[in-house]
Amino acid sequence: MEERIFFHIDVNSAFLSWTALSMLQEGAKTDLRQIPSIVGGDMAKRHGVVLAKSLPAKAYGIVTGEPVVNALRKCPNLTMVSPDHDMYHRRSQELMELLSGICPDIEQVSIDECYMDYTPIAKNYTSPEDAAHRIKDAVRDTLGFTVNIGISDRKVLAKMASDFKKPDLVHTLYVREISEKMWPLPVSSLFLCGQSSVETLRKLGIVTIGDLANARRDILEAHLKSHGITLWQYANGIDDSDITPRPVKMKGVGNSTTLRRDALTREDACPVLLSLAESVAGRLRASGELAGMVSTEIKYASFQSVSHQTQLPSPTASSQTIYETARQLFDELWNGQPIRLLGVRTSKLVSETEPIQLNLFDYRGDVPASPNLSPAPDRERQNKLDKALDSLRDKYGKDIIKRGSLMDSPVNPVSS
Repeated sequence: MEERIFFHIDVNSAFLSWTALSMLQEGAKTDLRQIPSIVGGDMAKRHGVVLAKSLPAKAYGIVTGEPVVNALRKCPNLTMVSPDHDMYHRRSQELMELLSGICPDIEQVSIDECYMDYTPIAKNYTSPEDAAHRIKDAVRDTLGFTVNIGISDRKVLAKMASDFKKPDLVHTLYVREISEKMWPLPVSSLFLCGQSSVETLRKLGIVTIGDLANARRDILEAHLKSHGITLWQYANGIDDSDITPRPVKMKGVGNSTTLRRDALTREDACPVLLSLAESVAGRLRASGELAGMVSTEIKYASFQSVSHQTQLPSPTASSQTIYETARQLFDELWNGQPIRLLGVRTSKLVSETEPIQLNLFDYRGDVPASPNLSPAPDRERQNKLDKALDSLRDKYGKDIIKRGSLMDSPVNPVSS
């Protein structure tokens, strides 16, 4: 039986990262992630607790959960911002929608973290590490914030691995690696080992996770009840829990990529748009959705971002239609500057099983529904081709077949 591999995906300092990103998008000149800063409390009254901290703030000894007044004593020039929970919910939803488009087997466990089952998507990647790096980079390039990804053959160890060195990193912690990577760590690093348990274990002479893993179970149970046995099991990498998927209702499906080199011409950009459109359309078909709107995003080498969108004559999951629409939007949008990133997104999703109001020209084969879209018979042939390609990629991996126009393009594909 094939061994299961799990990812634990955790946003790096989520509340602070999301707040910083929102402020930058609104025109702020300073990135909160680059200065001593915290999210939490009341700015005017200066009370409350630290909900999130930047790495520069962590260097001052500031910890999550401590009173804001203590944090200000440690760092008088600390920048403090109030939380925006509605915005955090939106960011979380964007993340889960992106990840669900990569693999539907996701278990969200908090607003900023989830587990993903690697097994269903293994055929699309050369290794779990390859997949994790590409997913991590896709989140950064598409959504603008970073995540850590832990990889393991046990869920609890994947969780532990994602807490290793941060930010924007991938770590493994397989069962075979626990004695080297996990046992030397203090017991306070173990999942679910709170301060009270740490203090009890310290009195028993148990300081490291390795000490705990090799301790007598009866002694642990006597002092910590059933929780002591759970901690002992986790210290030994014993965890038979599985992914419990919770479907995420997608509001849209999109993909973007940062190019290996800036696109300077339309001829550079079009193959990238085609690759992205095929990825997006494939995800729509896999989820049984049709898109009623397409948008194209451009990020210039100057890091300025622009986007444009249009409604389709009728909802579709056709690779060709989405590509042709994205290309038309690109032509209307591009100002001729070097391009760092391109994105194609779809929205206004409807189930493919729902009745669709067809465009008048869908009934005719001699007149296109739009000057830029293929006539109905061509679309029917394209749908059959899309499904045939989906079948091949599902069986042999997504790289089994590629268009010739993509072979030498500057695209640096992200996970899709």
